[in-house]
Amino acid sequence: MREIWTEQRKLEIWLQIELLASEALSAAGLVPKKDLAQMKSRAAFSIERCKELERTLNHDVIAFTTNVAENIGAPASRWLHFGLTSSDVIDTAFAVQMTQSADILIEDVKALRKIIAARAREHQFTPMIGRSHGIHAEPTTFGMKMALMYDEFGRVLRRLESARHSVAVGKLSGAVGTSAHLSPKIEAAVCKKLGLRPAPIATQVIQRDIHAEFMSVVALTGASIERWATEFRHLQRTEVLEAEELFTKGQKGSSAMPHKRNPITGERLTGLARVLRGNAIAAFENVALWHERDISHSSVERVIFPDSCTLLDYMLATLAKLTEGLVVYPENMKKNLGLSLGMWNSQTVLLALIRKGLTREQAYELVQRNAMQTWATKHAGRADADFLEQLKADPEVARHFKPGELESLCSLEFHFKAVKDRFKKLGLKG
Repeated sequence: MREIWTEQRKLEIWLQIELLASEALSAAGLVPKKDLAQMKSRAAFSIERCKELERTLNHDVIAFTTNVAENIGAPASRWLHFGLTSSDVIDTAFAVQMTQSADILIEDVKALRKIIAARAREHQFTPMIGRSHGIHAEPTTFGMKMALMYDEFGRVLRRLESARHSVAVGKLSGAVGTSAHLSPKIEAAVCKKLGLRPAPIATQVIQRDIHAEFMSVVALTGASIERWATEFRHLQRTEVLEAEELFTKGQKGSSAMPHKRNPITGERLTGLARVLRGNAIAAFENVALWHERDISHSSVERVIFPDSCTLLDYMLATLAKLTEGLVVYPENMKKNLGLSLGMWNSQTVLLALIRKGLTREQAYELVQRNAMQTWATKHAGRADADFLEQLKADPEVARHFKPGELESLCSLEFHFKAVKDRFKKLGLKG
């Protein structure tokens, strides 16, 4: 990814565009074949010479074309940059860099999803408590949690593929986009060889809402990474400890407290996601340019695109490593599941009472009363606190159920009966 955004690579693409334009002009009968041959055999640049020229010229593209023309020599050098404006080269090259970056990010997500899928299948029926508002709700499985992650990064993949298509747009339509000095056929020929579409219309630049869309997807991908980094951090809390980052041999967690094993990778990913969002905001600011073009976007893009693409590449690879190495503690999940004393069956009993003929209000009052009594028993320090036993001991509840019926309802199997179907819908079966 870093290679795509180097100065060397950028100028190589610039040179490729210049020569492709000359080839198209030669095919159209303007550039003599002899001159084209001279251009192709001698065209070269030196970053050092370009920088030397730019110190005087104060223009990067003119410094580049001057250096290339020096190497080509007369008479062929007169055809270099013929009919083009700087942004024809800059923006078309920029599109190539974005599509190449998107290709890497797409492969990163595909690799990540394979790892997530493996962890989901591994823990398809590993029971754990589900939490809403951070409070015990109903049981789920760790596999269901990972399947949710798999589904989310499926959306990430689709967004990146869409963003790649959106930015795969070049332009060689001149100083204000009117194609006054270069036929649209030349533009089309060059773009095709670069794997791009010609912009249907442009000013001197390709419109920056396209670039903002790309950066929005990058930032949103970062938000998904942060969402799961945060989830894993919560699961690693001492009071929870249902999963934790792999702590490697020789690793140290704290300069002061030798016992610490901190979720540093998740915290790093959480912080870096904020950088991506900040860069996306900068891309939004670039959309509004004066008239047919100003240059206010250029300095911003030189920072945010290399940084964001490289950063997201790193983040996706890091999340993949974190997920693959995540240490899961099923016994702690089982222990935590028991902390709410079976009260995660409250909705099951509520709906069963409604089916027995009670109004929702009547059923709710009965179930809540017994749940609150179970909590009170626990808080009183009694070891016999148990929601199922509390329900069975309440004659207003018990009279509605046959022997063994409540036990059958209050089971993990009841909650997990649709898990296989969910996995099948996600293509995670097996």
